[in-house]
This record gives sequence, structure tokens and C-alpha cells, in this order.
Amino acid sequence: MGNVQLNHPEEKEEIEGLDSDDRSWGDYPLDEMLIRSEHRTIQDVIRRINQSRYVMDPDFQRDFIWPKDKQSKLVESVIMRIPLPVFYLAEDNEGRVVVVDGLQRLSTFNSFVKDQLKLQLPNRSDLDKKLFSELPAKFQNRIEDCNLIFYVIDSKVPERARLDIFERVNGGVPLTRQQMRNSLFMGKATRFLKEEAHSDVFLQATGRSLRQSTMRDREFVNRFCAFRILTAKEYRHNDMDEFLAESLRRMNRHTDDALDRLRCAFRTGLENNYALFQSNAFRKHSQDQEYRGILNASLWDVMSTGLARYAKERVVSKANSVRTAFFRLLEEEEFNRAISYGPNDTNRVRYRFEAATDMMRKTLGDPSN
Repeated sequence: MGNVQLNHPEEKEEIEGLDSDDRSWGDYPLDEMLIRSEHRTIQDVIRRINQSRYVMDPDFQRDFIWPKDKQSKLVESVIMRIPLPVFYLAEDNEGRVVVVDGLQRLSTFNSFVKDQLKLQLPNRSDLDKKLFSELPAKFQNRIEDCNLIFYVIDSKVPERARLDIFERVNGGVPLTRQQMRNSLFMGKATRFLKEEAHSDVFLQATGRSLRQSTMRDREFVNRFCAFRILTAKEYRHNDMDEFLAESLRRMNRHTDDALDRLRCAFRTGLENNYALFQSNAFRKHSQDQEYRGILNASLWDVMSTGLARYAKERVVSKANSVRTAFFRLLEEEEFNRAISYGPNDTNRVRYRFEAATDMMRKTLGDPSN
């Protein structure tokens, strides 16, 4: 396998050790699918946007890309009393509401009512080139009083179900699960993921093999944080979605000092892995392999968190012993299976962490942190 340099959407991203996102809905308890409907006027929605009760600018959403003529036609549809499609929102634990499907439409209404959009409707002389404040009162009232139908996904819905609902209802470009998590847990945690995914040490250690456009890079940072904060002992029910989400919840409650300690551990783990394996860090490879292998998410989990517990001086002084033990571990059938097949299985997650931890203790001694 040759070198893979990405961050372009059209290129194939090659990663091992990740489970498919395909899920069955058959195991969701029917009484936990809490989705309620609400009717709100455009005027009421804009008031809530102004109060920051609706999250309108999550990182996963592209820049506002609707052209002016399309925005204008939406406003025209409201004036003509043409029914609009429903909107989907998701509630977080703080009571804020994230716009899942309908951001472009709500942003259009918000901009127009605030006189930030001039209509482009050349076939309608009574509306063309008009700001909201320039419309007749009856049209202003018609826009502000227009009823919108919202379906709100309750914060109590299981995390995996919430993400599956996101996937089903989003009408724009399909979102990755990390992009969805990024919108649901905006705050200290998501800022941390973004900063570390853009850090020089992360880009060096991962060989720039993770797409920024899909937030795959932030997902890997998220995985480190989850296994560092919660540890593999708290991983249950084969549910990586809930595990990653819980780490973000906790990080949002962390003090700045706690996040600084987490950042220090993260960068130590990456520096140690790169010092040992250079461009093949976090990749299955042999001792004399000259080409770069494929990034393995399961190896990332155990090696980034494991070596984050040791001072770089100790790792470098024991480098040959650690490398020999690591290659020996990769040759073990059970460990190889645990990082390659069904990697989200609880037993396999715990086994690979136990095996890697044991390997590090035997070569590096007890961890320093």
C-alpha cells in the first residue's frame, strides 16, 4: 500500500479498525423514540434565534451556500402561502435546539426579516429588489405569521438513534456521525477537537491521512479523549456512538486546567508514537517495511492513549524494546483480529487494551500518569 495524502473529498480515505455505520433499527425500544411536533411562526423562530436558543452555525454545516435567487423564491413561496416542508431539530441537555434539516431556510428567513437580503424576483415587480422593511404591511405580516412545522428529537433519545435519525432526515449533503456529534455537543469539547486536529503534532503523527472535510480527523481526537477520560472499562454494549458522545458531555464540563492536562497527554501520546514508528505510527506494519501502511483506528485507540502515560525520555530510551514487543503483538492472531474485525465489539475493545497495556508495562514499566 503506497502513501496516501488526503483532505480532498473526491479521494478515497483508507482506514482500518472502524466498524461500518450501518445499523438496524430493530433493536430500538419503541417507547424511547421521543420525537415531538411543534408549530411556530417565523417571528417566534427569529426571536429564539436572537436569544441563541437555536444553534444556527454548527461547524458541520457548510457556509451559507443558497444563491440569492433561491432564497428569494423561498420568501415568495411564503408570501404566496405555499406550504413548506417540515423542519427537523434536535434538543441537547442544556435545552438548546440544533437545526438538523432546514438551516438554509431558517437562515433565509432570519436574514430577510433583518433586511440583510434584497429579493431577486425580476418577474415580480412588486417584490423585486425589495427589503423586508420595504414590503407592504400585509406581506410583512404574512411572512412573520407563517406557521412552520418542527419535529424535535428529544435529548433523551439514545445517542445511536439520534444519529440515525439525523442521517435519515437530513435533506442536504449527507453528514458523517462526527459532524452530527459536533453539532449536538458544541462547546469546550468541540473546540478542543478542532484545535488538536489542526495541531502540527497531530498532522505529523497521522501523516495527514484523515479528512478534515468529514471531520474524520476530529473523530480520532474524540476517540483518544473518550478512552483517556472514560477508559476501556466503561465501554459497553458495543456502542461507540454513546461512548464518544459521553466523553464530549464530560469535556464540556471540564475546567480549563483539566482540558490543558488532556491536551498535554494527547500530544505526549502522539509524540511518543511518532518517535517510535515515524510515518507508520498507528498503522499495522512490519519492522523492515519501507512503505506507509493504512491508518488503523483501533491501533490509534490503544497506542495513543497507552503511550500518553509515559514520559518521552523513557519511551525513547526503551525504543528498541518497545518496537520489538509491538511487532510481536501484531503477530498474535487474537490481537490482530481484535483490531481488524468487529472492532466495536466490547470484548474485543477490552482485549486489545489489556494486551497493549500489558505490552507497555513489560517494556516501559508502570506508567507515570
